[in-house]
Amino acid sequence: MKSIIKKLFSKRVLIGFLLGGLAGFLYYYFFGCQSGSCTITSSPTNSTLFGIIFGIALSY
Repeated sequence: MKSIIKKLFSKRVLIGFLLGGLAGFLYYYFFGCQSGSCTITSSPTNSTLFGIIFGIALSY
């Protein structure tokens, strides 16, 4: 159980979380969908959350 918790809160996952969130927000800021029809890039919250999930997935 402790090894799972260690993996969840490792430095690599934290870096993936932060960089993914930043990348998601920057993608929204520079390339976001203006019409609102895009599910992920229509709001900064969705784009940032998607970036966080993607960053964490890449960190493993």
